[in-house]
Amino acid sequence: MAANEKSKAKTEQAKGKAKEAVGRAVGNERLTAEGRAEQSKGDARQAKEKTKDTFRH
Repeated sequence: MAANEKSKAKTEQAKGKAKEAVGRAVGNERLTAEGRAEQSKGDARQAKEKTKDTFRH
């Protein structure tokens, strides 16, 4: 389960970066903001998984 959550976090971060880049390229502030939000969501998920790993070992 943890590996699945970690991959979800990486996917969210990558999608967020792509959205942000596209939003900046076309001048769409909403898309840029969505990308940043998605990256933050992935960062939070990754931090949660790292914390869980710390307490498991």
